[in-house]
Amino acid sequence: MSNMIDRRTLLVRGAGLAALVLGGGLLEACSSGSKGGTAAATSSGGSAASGSLGALNFRFDWIKHVEFAGEFIADSSGYFIDEGFSSVNLIAGGPTATPAETDLVQGKAFIGLSSPGITAAAVEQGAPLKIIGATYQKNPYCILSMDHNPIPNPEAMKGKKIGVQAANMAPWQAFLKANNIDPKSLTTVPVQFDPLVLTTGSVDGWFGFSTNEPIALKQKGFAASYFLLADHNYALVGQVFITTQDSIDKKRDALKAVLRAELRGWKDNLTDPKKGATLAATKYGTNLGLEVGEQTQEAIAANKLIVSADTVKNGLFTMTPQLINTNMQIMALSGSKLTADKLFDLSLLDEIYKAQPSLVTSGVPLKAVGS
Repeated sequence: MSNMIDRRTLLVRGAGLAALVLGGGLLEACSSGSKGGTAAATSSGGSAASGSLGALNFRFDWIKHVEFAGEFIADSSGYFIDEGFSSVNLIAGGPTATPAETDLVQGKAFIGLSSPGITAAAVEQGAPLKIIGATYQKNPYCILSMDHNPIPNPEAMKGKKIGVQAANMAPWQAFLKANNIDPKSLTTVPVQFDPLVLTTGSVDGWFGFSTNEPIALKQKGFAASYFLLADHNYALVGQVFITTQDSIDKKRDALKAVLRAELRGWKDNLTDPKKGATLAATKYGTNLGLEVGEQTQEAIAANKLIVSADTVKNGLFTMTPQLINTNMQIMALSGSKLTADKLFDLSLLDEIYKAQPSLVTSGVPLKAVGS
């Protein structure tokens, strides 16, 4: 189950990397310039001349896993090059890497992927960053349980033992608060990253990712089910696009070029989940021991979180004002005092879809393949 354990280390991002953002010298880097991360500005609203945007440094927040399927497809299919970039450098993150926020502030990347809570923590400490779109309309956080001892909703957790990793304690506590559940009404059990303890009965429920543990357990022959935190008052988005305010002000066309290429890549993945999974296992993540079949199942699960009624209406990566407000309210449960205008700027996507309305629905399945 090595893939599952590796993926669970991702939970460190929720708290450990936020601490790095606050304590890793990010603020001191705010005036360090932008060498290596910037793309040339263009005046055209459409695709730039071949290579005129220069090199694109794109920072991931984790290892090169299928969660970046859209980026892999956009790169391998030449979509970034089509938009005017001369070359593409997809920069992996990982458990020992600095946060994507740090690389953007230091000018090592032009655009990156992160989570709202980590970016909010950086912004509250003075980082000049904004979220400009969201890949996942729903975060994959879930509570997993065995079918013979099901936990179908938050109320059913009462009286149960729920395994929660130390790095995930903050969102867990915020989730309980959002659902008015007294922490004393259940037992929170500290666990590591291997959900096999769920199968032995050591815990009744497991805080995990809908795109990972349910699939891994099924492959091992265990019958398990889950409910999404996003369906129960914890509707955070996931895998958000972040960039600097300076790039938004001065390099809008280059940012829109990235987003247009991203739209093409993710639309391809929605149509054919195996495409990005194959790239993850055989090209971009070859050192991770990934399997195409398992990665395909993860991609199918992820697609369910990318497409929503709102994205069908407004376009991929968009966020409605209501969804933005919901995210701000959820982050406030963990102590954030930011206002939406200090964290989100969806104007680039608005401009893209206004210029090309057909992009809203063109190539996007009304339901994610495999859902």
